[in-house]
Amino acid sequence: MYILGLNAFHGDSSACIFKDDHFICALEEERIRRIKHWAGFPSKAIEFCLKEAGISINNVDYVTVSREPKAHFWRKIAFLVTHPRNIFSVGNRVTNALKIASLEETFEKEFLAPGEKLKAEIINVEHHLSHLASTFFASPFKEAALLSIDAFGDFASTMRGFGNDKDIKVIDQVYYPHSLGAFYTAMTQYLGFYNYGDEYKVMGLAPYGKPIYAEKLRKLIIADDNGLFHLDERYYQYVRSITKTAWAGGYPAFSTMFSSELCDLLGPARQKGDELTQYHRDLASSTQFVTEEIISHMLCDLYKKTNCDNVCIAGGCAQNSVANGKVRLLSPFKNVYIPPAGHDAGTCMGSALYLYNSVLKQKRIEPIRHAYWGSCFTNEEIEKFLKSQNAKYRYFDNDGDLYEHVAAALLNAGVIGWFQGRAEFGPRALGNRSILVDPRRSDAKDLLNEKIKRRESFRPFAPSILKEYCAEYFEQIDDVPFMEKVFQIREEKREALPAVTHVDGSGRLQTVDANASPRYHALISTFFKYSGVPVLLNTSFNENEPIVNTPAEAYDCFARTKMDMLVLGNFVVTR
Repeated sequence: MYILGLNAFHGDSSACIFKDDHFICALEEERIRRIKHWAGFPSKAIEFCLKEAGISINNVDYVTVSREPKAHFWRKIAFLVTHPRNIFSVGNRVTNALKIASLEETFEKEFLAPGEKLKAEIINVEHHLSHLASTFFASPFKEAALLSIDAFGDFASTMRGFGNDKDIKVIDQVYYPHSLGAFYTAMTQYLGFYNYGDEYKVMGLAPYGKPIYAEKLRKLIIADDNGLFHLDERYYQYVRSITKTAWAGGYPAFSTMFSSELCDLLGPARQKGDELTQYHRDLASSTQFVTEEIISHMLCDLYKKTNCDNVCIAGGCAQNSVANGKVRLLSPFKNVYIPPAGHDAGTCMGSALYLYNSVLKQKRIEPIRHAYWGSCFTNEEIEKFLKSQNAKYRYFDNDGDLYEHVAAALLNAGVIGWFQGRAEFGPRALGNRSILVDPRRSDAKDLLNEKIKRRESFRPFAPSILKEYCAEYFEQIDDVPFMEKVFQIREEKREALPAVTHVDGSGRLQTVDANASPRYHALISTFFKYSGVPVLLNTSFNENEPIVNTPAEAYDCFARTKMDMLVLGNFVVTR
């Protein structure tokens, strides 16, 4: 049985394919289209999945989509009755929903000959159910409390539930226009970061300030006695007037979400390019602080409702790695699972798993402990490409010699492009499409920004650490395979890791397991042998673009930047 899972006509469009009890592959459309957060029908990702599975669309039994246009119909009507000016905004959403409803026609146009009909049955799975399924059915837990938090999907922003083996029971939801994600996005825009997905910039800026404006921001989002929350609608422009969103096929965008009342409360909004003052840093800190308060509020209440030590979290807000790292500190939960693609791209896997487990009642798959589901290239394919470019390269037929060579370059202040195996599915580079640097270098951030990244100085770089040394370097002990949590680095270790220690002493770590990522583990181990530090600085292999997907893209990034070395499989290219 083949299940093709999709996130379509939404930001971070994606596809995956599932055969019987295992995933074959998964890919975000942006990796092929080369447009960040690409929104639309993920035709290229579907082509990739079918090719990797060695089948055609006619061999697919089910197509699952992480949207349900019929969901919460009467709530939508009730909202329009009380907010009539929003009819055009809701109209945009209805138009988008109609595209989901006509997916069969889209498939026939894109993948079938004239007159042919799609054989697969199309199954719609509500957006937040897809999020919950993406985390619970991929987790090692037989039972778990479940939490999905994002901006919006299917007219809801939050869903809490309980997972028991093959079943998910929904406990409660928060509906449009109330949204923790919308609160964070509104503040992100207010602080002058208007690009889709810029929320991580606020998270990186927050440690440079203090949460001294938390009381003011609590006027924007209010915790409720039922364990949920609501917004004060006065502060949100999207609630009461026409707002525009773009999900049709390209870079997703939406108009300003905050209202003039927010400016009355906080002062004039920062414009893009304006100086970042201490006031802005303190507002970023306050935004993060209030967000963590609301998440803690929901989690503590969810624990009371489920009496379960395990929790699975997904949704766009599950990309807030700082909040993720505090789940066990701010709630009674003892065990936390967050999938490699907790954001909307991961709902393609979630919708497929929901069908497989909740609907078809099939046996749970093995827990997902790695993120390597994307593109892959053999050494033969890599060499063919390098020859086509007349590139000078060196081939290492012994892996150990390769690791020694790369480790020596790292020890000599090298900035290394590391391209290995299958690409990661999700927003993080986890050692297969990474740029690597010696974390002991105090000038590493400047080095990377000067040679490649050119990003804001307040944004930190992340440490990849051998799993077996996590307890020695970090205050919390946990498996963090997807770089999904921020922990405090032990104070006595911070001096040894200046390149990956943020201003508040934290690091967004990835624990590297030899079974899940043998080549990356071996490289870090070789570096450890000579440096005494079982850590590498790891940032995504890109330059203001989606993470590189092919050898050609990796080579192009190497050529146009000041990267010192490019490692493609067992081939090394230097300047």
